[in-house]
Amino acid sequence: MVRSDDSQVVRYTYRLRCSVTARARLLAEWDRCRWVWNRCVAESREAYLACQPCGPAGLDKKLTNWRGEHEWLRAGASVPQQQAIRDFAKSRAKALADIKSQRPTQQRAGMPKFKKKDLAPPSLNYTKRGFRITNGRLHLAGGIELGPIWSRALPAHPSSARVYRDTLGDWYVSFVISVSADRLPETGRAIGIDWGVTETATTTSHMHDLPHSEHGKKAAVELARYQRMMARRRPPKGRPASNRYKYAKRCAAQAYAKVARQRADDARKWAKRVVRDFDRIAVEDFRPKFLTKTTMARKAADAAIAVTKTALIAMGRKHAREVKLVHPAHTTMDCGKCLARTKHRLPLSQRIYSCTACGFVSPRDKNSAHVVLARAGFNPAGVDCGSPDRSPSGQAA
Repeated sequence: MVRSDDSQVVRYTYRLRCSVTARARLLAEWDRCRWVWNRCVAESREAYLACQPCGPAGLDKKLTNWRGEHEWLRAGASVPQQQAIRDFAKSRAKALADIKSQRPTQQRAGMPKFKKKDLAPPSLNYTKRGFRITNGRLHLAGGIELGPIWSRALPAHPSSARVYRDTLGDWYVSFVISVSADRLPETGRAIGIDWGVTETATTTSHMHDLPHSEHGKKAAVELARYQRMMARRRPPKGRPASNRYKYAKRCAAQAYAKVARQRADDARKWAKRVVRDFDRIAVEDFRPKFLTKTTMARKAADAAIAVTKTALIAMGRKHAREVKLVHPAHTTMDCGKCLARTKHRLPLSQRIYSCTACGFVSPRDKNSAHVVLARAGFNPAGVDCGSPDRSPSGQAA
């Protein structure tokens, strides 16, 4: 999020080293917060039937009564329990606002529901008074001490922290920090980016094209082996899963997580290189969801277009670059030089674009990148075309 004073609110996430005692205390704290959330859901439904308001102020008062009635609830810290009420109030307000604005049903945020113990992932939120960092250790309210893996230094003191557990059982902490925009030196150049399947990103600069990494294809053999292990050890319906089945399931989940991290890492590195070399970035506002219903679903998923696009937009905003999203309609049918449109649709097998109006000939994806750049209104004089000079990132390397 970017504020008006050119400051940004960003998250810094670190993995946690948790002892057995700390892990048990975190889970106990989560059980208390989950109970508070479920009580808020019940109170909200009762208030709805009685036509009474149900806001965070009233729930805070009830939390005081709940802590007075239950000693086990009073044994936990009050900060994460209060934040659970704040999160519930935000979720409920969003759902009511969508209903009031008459948004389509499939686009509405649902009303808060009960959180089940085995399904809801643990997540604890702490405000500034609920945690502190001393000698590289994270101390949470309630006497919980954790050891973050400081992969990078914090630029400022965080305003809040969120401790959560992922699907693999690893614990993380996410700090919210307000920092100023990290402006890079101006280059005076612009670039157009078109998304594809043969190449994840095709740009107007040959040096900044992002080839298909095929991380999923490389890990397919390992994933298939773990899936066969799960199929052999799958328990009958109504029977509990064996430890061997859980082990195979965890191995498959770890393999999937590794592929996802590889895709995200490639996306961030490529986005940083593009943002460093160009001031103005025209991005095709492509949504690859429809590709899941085509024969290119597997390759499109492995390309991770959505992850790369999100990383590019976030990196551009972080470094105060001008990023424009261009509607993808007819980008493959227009000419990148004269913007004339063909009279018929081009099949995917035709990879060379030839303009009948001006005679311009170019690879199909390169032509689309130039169309995206022209629609964004950027000056073509500052665009890399043909064989560009060495970029600042190349010179630095």
